[in-house]
Amino acid sequence: MHAFWAKGYEATSLDELCSATGLGRSSLYAAFGSKRGLYFETLERYERMVAVRLTAALSGPHSIREAVAAFLGGLVDEIVEGPGRRGCFIGNCAAELSRNDRRAAGKVRHSLDLVEHTFCDAIVVAQARGELRPDVDVTATARFLTSGIQGLRLIGKANPDRQVLQDIAAVMLRCLDH
Repeated sequence: MHAFWAKGYEATSLDELCSATGLGRSSLYAAFGSKRGLYFETLERYERMVAVRLTAALSGPHSIREAVAAFLGGLVDEIVEGPGRRGCFIGNCAAELSRNDRRAAGKVRHSLDLVEHTFCDAIVVAQARGELRPDVDVTATARFLTSGIQGLRLIGKANPDRQVLQDIAAVMLRCLDH
């Protein structure tokens, strides 16, 4: 996953994948069928990691605003400190492959839908707890937060300036003001 994430699908060689996995070419093909098969497996793994991380961040005892603020703060820290400058693996896939590859586009949509639905669930709970107005558009807010995270990660690739990223996060959080 990290090899693809760092260089993208096209630029990652089979030799690099063999080195990263510890598998020979024949074992890699036996396990995944192809470079493409391995790539889609890594996308699914990344999706599961993101889902677990976001669900854990939003399901704690804190208000939704506090939870999202902490989540965004963690992303900003990762970007500024270096490991997060690779951007979002799903976003990178969208930029590199999804325009001309239906399967990649479907994987990207599925991953973004998963993030959106996780936010929807948290927003509904926040409304029930009185943290958000009942008239807040749950779906639109979840979509905004999903796109905001993608934007934050994209900007961070090009400009990992903490203040810039914190400004973006602060505006995102305004949609969660009561």
